[in-house]
Amino acid sequence: VTDYIKDTAVGYLMEKEIKYLGNAVNDPERPFTAILGGAKVADKLNVISNLLEKVDTLIIGGGMAYTFLKAQGYEIGKSLCDDSKLDYCKEMMAKAQEKGVKLLLPVDAACIKDFPDPIDAPVDTVIVPVTAIPADKEGCDIGPESMKLFADAVKASKTVVWNGPMGVFENPTLAAGTLAVAKAMAESDATTVIGGGDSAAAVQQMGLGDKMTHISTGGGASLEYLEGKELPGIAVIQKA
Repeated sequence: VTDYIKDTAVGYLMEKEIKYLGNAVNDPERPFTAILGGAKVADKLNVISNLLEKVDTLIIGGGMAYTFLKAQGYEIGKSLCDDSKLDYCKEMMAKAQEKGVKLLLPVDAACIKDFPDPIDAPVDTVIVPVTAIPADKEGCDIGPESMKLFADAVKASKTVVWNGPMGVFENPTLAAGTLAVAKAMAESDATTVIGGGDSAAAVQQMGLGDKMTHISTGGGASLEYLEGKELPGIAVIQKA
């Protein structure tokens, strides 16, 4: 379209997305912390690698944290794990060290014996250090020590970008870690950017949406932006 029309523009929401997501990643006020959660490492491969080039602190929670913990040699019981990505996790931990990036993983976990069915059904949890996850249990949220560790990192930051919940936030008992991170961001003076998807849903569900600087409505596109991909809709406007 921009090849045929002389005057083209994007709307204010797009402008806000570029301003907050773009600036947060490419020209952040430091210290800059990124928080990644969600179930699978595979979904965030390029995001992790790209953010390690840019952040001062990278926090990893959610199901994907257990692959990193297993890569460190810990037993993770029945927790989610992508065995094909263990070497990748080791590479990323080495890269963080090489770049001087602080990589924070959970130090304790809320474990359950059986996955709740339905997902929001009452569930019994046991809090254990990540060095002692029982063989018959599955980590489904970060524990209180991790909540404090992550919240302290958020409070020490000037820019925070978050994508992906810390646990199975659809269950009230297993939403505590995600809520703790959301609250730390809501109380912080930093520029706080929520990168779409489940994190945006969680923050809105918890009634903390208006306390964030920006909540992306870009969903998958916001993740691609964090990966450092050129997004055609943005590129064409910048060239036009």
